[in-house]
Amino acid sequence: MNSRITIDDRICNGKPTIRGKRITVNTILEYLGAGDSEEDILKQYPSLEKQDIKACLQFAADLLRNNYVIKPVR
Repeated sequence: MNSRITIDDRICNGKPTIRGKRITVNTILEYLGAGDSEEDILKQYPSLEKQDIKACLQFAADLLRNNYVIKPVR
């Protein structure tokens, strides 16, 4: 796992966060999905770095690299 993404059950209920801050990967991905630029996000969260945003994208890509099987519920 990328060292910039941390998972700690004491921070944000165990959701993946950026370097142990209370900024979740999901939050950053939602901003990007809404069309915000890296610069917009960095203005909103000045403690972040461009590499943190890239790490969020890489984290999501790594998750989607897995194969998933949908099983019917009976």
